[in-house]
Amino acid sequence: MKRKIGVLGWMVAFGVVIGWVAPAGAAVSDIVCGRLANGYGPYDYRSDKKELPVVEFHHLTAPVLNLVSGQTGVYPGGDLDYTLRAFPNHPAALMAMIRYGEKTRSDRPKGARYSVECYLYRAWRFRDDDPTVRMIYAAYLAKHGRGEEALKHLEDAHTMGEDSANFDYNIGLVYFDLKDYKKSLFHAHQAYMKGFPLPGLRDKLKRVGKWTEPVKMDAVEKLDEPPVREVQAGK
Repeated sequence: MKRKIGVLGWMVAFGVVIGWVAPAGAAVSDIVCGRLANGYGPYDYRSDKKELPVVEFHHLTAPVLNLVSGQTGVYPGGDLDYTLRAFPNHPAALMAMIRYGEKTRSDRPKGARYSVECYLYRAWRFRDDDPTVRMIYAAYLAKHGRGEEALKHLEDAHTMGEDSANFDYNIGLVYFDLKDYKKSLFHAHQAYMKGFPLPGLRDKLKRVGKWTEPVKMDAVEKLDEPPVREVQAGK
């Protein structure tokens, strides 16, 4: 299952997109992050599409997604919270909540019922088979210096069928941060061969002297071909 670079494009470079790192807070847990039961839902973003318009029309409007203002209150956090309680694995709402925390420099921005990571944890708890949630959570964890946790989510996403250029790029960044340059280079090659547009991972590998250009398949095939022997006339 391949995905185009699209809804997850925001996290293509952990250190560029996420400019502020929240201080370490209380660990997430079922108790800290609340019950999933909700008056409306919770619904699965992937399969319960008929329920989406009710929430998106009234809460996930352009001002909310752009973090300009709330739709039903002053702050966008309240509407993002409502959306993520109704659809815990709503990718655009999850990404907006992360950006809202960065913008306000708060781990629990105004209007939000839980911490930013709690919304990610709740999405994972709600549908642990959703590779998109795993990739979003991995991006958050990687930026916060939790590379091993991020790697586990990305590996799980790959097992679920995630095989996009965006996936290879992001797991390449995690391996780079973990100083596993061989695996980082492998995934960098995969990402760029699949058409990933940004040079950040390649530049990182170049700066530490670990970048090499990928070997083209036609060149490999030529190397594997047996040498051509000249046959003299009459022999």
